[in-house]
Amino acid sequence: MITQTALNTSEAKRIAKRLLNHWKHKFEVLETETEARILMPTATVILIPKIHTLDVRIESNLDDHTRLEGVVIDHLNRMAQQEFQVAWQTT
Repeated sequence: MITQTALNTSEAKRIAKRLLNHWKHKFEVLETETEARILMPTATVILIPKIHTLDVRIESNLDDHTRLEGVVIDHLNRMAQQEFQVAWQTT
């Protein structure tokens, strides 16, 4: 299952970096010029910073990402010090 959302922000790179640094002690993380990946036991969270958005994608074999979506957005809200309006899409 894949779920994704785009968060409106001009600070996408900074927010992604903060979340990566926050979770790197708990999970394996990978970072390239264009994206960051957080490798969790049951899912991979992919953060793609763009000019006006932070694209967030969750990939896993789970039947339901609802709980994980909540954990990810809660952490992103804390890293950004703001509350994002989120509409997750499943593909």
